[in-house]
Amino acid sequence: MAYNVAQKLIASHLLSGEMTPGTEIGLRIDQTLTQDATGTLVMLELEALGLDHARTEVSVQYVDHNLLQADSKNAEDHDFLRSACQRFGLWFSKAGNGVSHPTHMQRFGIPGKTMVGSDSHTPAAGSLGMLAIGVGGIEVALAIAGEPLYIRMPEIWGVRLTGELPPWTSAKDVILEMLRRHGVKGGVNRIIEYYGPGLSTLTAMDRHVIANMGAELGATTTVFPADEQVEVFLRAEQRGDDFTELLADPDAGYDVTEEIDLSTIVPLIALPSSPGNVVPVREVAGRPVEQVVIGSSANPGLRDFAIVAAIMKGRQSYPGVSFDVNPSSRQILQDLTRMGATLDLISAGARLHQSGCMGCIGMGQAPANGRNSLRTMPRNFPGRSGTQEDSVYLCSPETAAAAALTGKITDPRDLEELFSLKYPTLQLPAMSSVNLAMLEGPLPPKVAARVKLVKGENISSLPVFPPLADRIEAPVILVVGDDISTDEILPAGARVLPYRSNIPKLAEFTFDQIDETYPTRAATTRDSSGHIVVAGANYGQGSSREHAAITPRFLGLRVVLAVSFARIHWQNLANFGVLALEFTDAADHDRIQRDDVLVLVGIRDALLAGSEITVHNKTRDEDYVARHRLSTRQVDMLLAGGLIPWLQKRRAGESSERA
Repeated sequence: MAYNVAQKLIASHLLSGEMTPGTEIGLRIDQTLTQDATGTLVMLELEALGLDHARTEVSVQYVDHNLLQADSKNAEDHDFLRSACQRFGLWFSKAGNGVSHPTHMQRFGIPGKTMVGSDSHTPAAGSLGMLAIGVGGIEVALAIAGEPLYIRMPEIWGVRLTGELPPWTSAKDVILEMLRRHGVKGGVNRIIEYYGPGLSTLTAMDRHVIANMGAELGATTTVFPADEQVEVFLRAEQRGDDFTELLADPDAGYDVTEEIDLSTIVPLIALPSSPGNVVPVREVAGRPVEQVVIGSSANPGLRDFAIVAAIMKGRQSYPGVSFDVNPSSRQILQDLTRMGATLDLISAGARLHQSGCMGCIGMGQAPANGRNSLRTMPRNFPGRSGTQEDSVYLCSPETAAAAALTGKITDPRDLEELFSLKYPTLQLPAMSSVNLAMLEGPLPPKVAARVKLVKGENISSLPVFPPLADRIEAPVILVVGDDISTDEILPAGARVLPYRSNIPKLAEFTFDQIDETYPTRAATTRDSSGHIVVAGANYGQGSSREHAAITPRFLGLRVVLAVSFARIHWQNLANFGVLALEFTDAADHDRIQRDDVLVLVGIRDALLAGSEITVHNKTRDEDYVARHRLSTRQVDMLLAGGLIPWLQKRRAGESSERA
């Protein structure tokens, strides 16, 4: 049978199930990736699981999100993460070494391997011919412990690329074109696989840009073949021996197909406040700009910084524009400096920041209220920047540089006339400045076993949740609409993320961007009936952080009744014992009001039978029919109170049988 690249990756790691779209499969996982905003919980979960030593080929913990050290909290968490890596046998990437995704690609990514990461942009590694999937932290912990990853087999969406990108456009415009066509829900339950003659014109780092933001389409992941471009990249990283060719069979097919002629791509921009709100730059040209930020995992390559430096060379950023540059890795900063591009950026007025996520996750670089900020980042959800009333646009490095020069949104093609500027031709170094100084390797198992975890006062234990009740009668304390992101459920940024290891404190911020009274009202239900949230379509889009499931559950959340869910958050809810149900009739969403009391009975039998569940609105004397999409394994897990108690119960049973 002829296989495409995604099918080859899945088939070679398939432990259970069949490759039929919609059915559950179990996959062997080779590598894991964690970052500090989510990794602290992963390490606490490893402790709860009683792990002796990592059972993956490679597991890496990065410190890239929480780099601002306004007090002791972040520094103490970094100490904890380092000690946990030593204890459990993980690599540790120190603060300032770089953003996890490009750094992992440079140092650890290998064609043909599988990887899970507690970061929704983990699919960026698909640029190397890997099957890389963003999941909740607890699933990463299980993978580190040698457990399979369970997902629903996605459809494979083949996107054929032809032609070549014209001047003043780049890979960011390709993924923005996909978002312009399909919006933030277009890739749900699909793997996007790019193929065709246009691939030969896209470098491995170009592909990283496209694979990274496949997450904004809602896709399970994105894959590219491991071809000559991937081999060139790995040789430049002095890792040529890690290259293995991985191509689709000549007559391979796809469940869904599409075509993009790269030569027709124009500069595009995502308007506030959604990555799916994409228009040509010309349509919004002239709007004033106060901030331009270059960097993030969405545009992490050397060329993405070098092209901006070349455009800005010998020129000054526009008066009143804050021109910020966040190098994506220390290695790339070294290469920029070696080229002279760092000096060009600084001379043009750039503010050079740490190698890390920074403003992408709202850790500094917050813009002024209502002032336009152009960013080469993957997301612009409301308030994600750290400013409540933000106005963030997403664009390519070329479009960002044009705004930095002109002080307004400008189609970069217009720079030829405005500044007599030809599209720069870059001469990038053939070999990268490999730097291993800030990577610490795993300790031998016998040495690791003697390491004690370093826990500061801001690190709490994981909460323990009881099994799911068979009858739930609870008030609806929040009703929300479509496309609610995990940033809105639990904000990121400098105000919140320092408490990422302290669930009771973190819970105080839950939903406060939508309704600041939620934490207080929710807490009153925690020890009694619990409560219910009603939501629209694509609930929980965006970041994979499982905190957005844990803190509402800590405050008493029992059920989320939605039109539909984003994949990772749906799984995270089940992992922590929250029942996720979908309306069979989406119109029923509008019939429910805050403070209505809903009643669900016979939950256990309905879940085990796979049948629909009747939700009775006691306040209005109405019934709504809901369904779940949980597998038998997930139902057992949910009934046990979540993934950890289910696994502990299972392992206890296995031990009894052996005894």
